[in-house]
Amino acid sequence: QVQLVESGGGLVQAGGSLRLSCVASGNIFSINAMGWYRQAPGKQRELVAAITRDKTNYADSVKGRFTISREGKNTRYLQMNSLKPEDTAVYYCNADLTTTRRNVYWGQGTQVTVSS
Repeated sequence: QVQLVESGGGLVQAGGSLRLSCVASGNIFSINAMGWYRQAPGKQRELVAAITRDKTNYADSVKGRFTISREGKNTRYLQMNSLKPEDTAVYYCNADLTTTRRNVYWGQGTQVTVSS
């Protein structure tokens, strides 16, 4: 059973910073990619940032402000700086990983609210 546990969301003023964490647990053989998606009210879920073994990928709207990084095998961080009200959303951790088979998993989501 794989679990993705997120933490680090909250309320911050515009221009502020937050760091999200995602820890994957379970019988994980390998992690192909992990990333963060977000969904604002009335909008579709969108990719924010993702990291594989050798590259990172960012949405244009967060380039230069957000940084995705890894610690060890199963932990990923999303450092969010210069936050804007339009960054307000539920942020979901996503993992493409292999246990006995390859599959995609989602965390429960963490709320990020940026006040103006």
